[in-house]
Amino acid sequence: MKKIILFAGLCSFSFFATAQNSVLKATVAQKAASLESKVSTWRRDFHQNPELGNREFKTAEKIAIHLRSLGMEVQTGVAKTGVVGILKGGKPGPVVALRADMDALPVTERVAIPFASKAMGEYNGQEVGVMHACGHDSHIAMLMGTAEILAAIKSELKGTVKFIFQPAEEGAPDGEEGGAALMVKEGVLENPKVDVIFGLHISADTEVGKINYRPKGAMASSDWFKIKIKGKQSHGASPWQSVDPIVAASQIILGLQTIVSRNVDLTESAAVVSVGKITSGVRSNIIPEELEMAGTIRTLDKQVQEMIHNRLKQITTNIAESAGATAEVIITKQTLITYNDPILTEKMLPTLETVAGKNNVVLTPAATGAEDFSYYQDKVPGLFFFLGGMPKGKNPAETASHHTPDFYIDEGSFVLGMKAMSDLTIDYMEMNAKK
Repeated sequence: MKKIILFAGLCSFSFFATAQNSVLKATVAQKAASLESKVSTWRRDFHQNPELGNREFKTAEKIAIHLRSLGMEVQTGVAKTGVVGILKGGKPGPVVALRADMDALPVTERVAIPFASKAMGEYNGQEVGVMHACGHDSHIAMLMGTAEILAAIKSELKGTVKFIFQPAEEGAPDGEEGGAALMVKEGVLENPKVDVIFGLHISADTEVGKINYRPKGAMASSDWFKIKIKGKQSHGASPWQSVDPIVAASQIILGLQTIVSRNVDLTESAAVVSVGKITSGVRSNIIPEELEMAGTIRTLDKQVQEMIHNRLKQITTNIAESAGATAEVIITKQTLITYNDPILTEKMLPTLETVAGKNNVVLTPAATGAEDFSYYQDKVPGLFFFLGGMPKGKNPAETASHHTPDFYIDEGSFVLGMKAMSDLTIDYMEMNAKK
């Protein structure tokens, strides 16, 4: 009889918790809809007044003022210009982090919109146009809206929410640290200790109303390599007197292409090895002594990453030696693999499907672009997904790419973005609440 009573009590508690959760989510939906205009206004202001990485001073100030108005504990100056807001729920539970990136790009805008950026800035010593050409302005505005939603129901939250507004996702200026790596280094995942982190990215070639996701390796690591080849200079009319670094480099580039085609199991994981820059010589009739080339490596698996690093060094040094030259290889890890914890992804997928509709949540191939959200995921389980920003009915092949002057985002998914981040928080807390 006691077991029956206990079982009945548990069922009653479960039903009550589910009903309570449904009420919270209904409140979230209403609040998100009411904030749509406000969030668009924020986004347009950030778009018209963009700031480059580690220089997001005015952006950070606006965010901090908003978070303080919601009664949060606010930290500023984190990793140069980052802002962190801490919202303590009314009940004990896990710490959920939500992240948005703040920086713009050195791109001159060409989009004919009333709030187009006319801003100018300095990037690595050059005067450049500045534009939110990757949608970070949208991320800021949606997370500010999410903060307002969750602050309105904080007494019902079963845990703590940490809002992370991060600078320099696109990389810090030369000679500076920045981005997620510096935020982690400065303790953003501590005090209180974060249990899980969620993030989203607007997508210019995904239709409004849709969400794309992928468990495990969702975006690639980004490694940069530099190869310095030293040969022997001669007159261009007497090549037999030279050790030609240009010929050696040509053979090395062809050799590097065999890494992906012959060493990577492409049925398991994609990879990229690309040379993007070659510098050598001063005249057409002089074979130079030295050459420098640089490129990028993209991988979705740590073992594949290590193998490619080893093969790149081996191929480069051996081909150079066969030509009578010497080669120095420098590989710098820029960004880790954006790895969506598969258990967390499976648990939270029903939340995304409920918010957007099951048919609007799409499992997509991995992307070879990189995202420094990966530095948080290297420390705690995380889920990073993509939110549609392309006008309905438009052909993805005709949309301007991210990081280009014609990049454009439809604001029609902002409510969905706020609901997704809010409901992920509520559901995770419910699953992991302290009884």
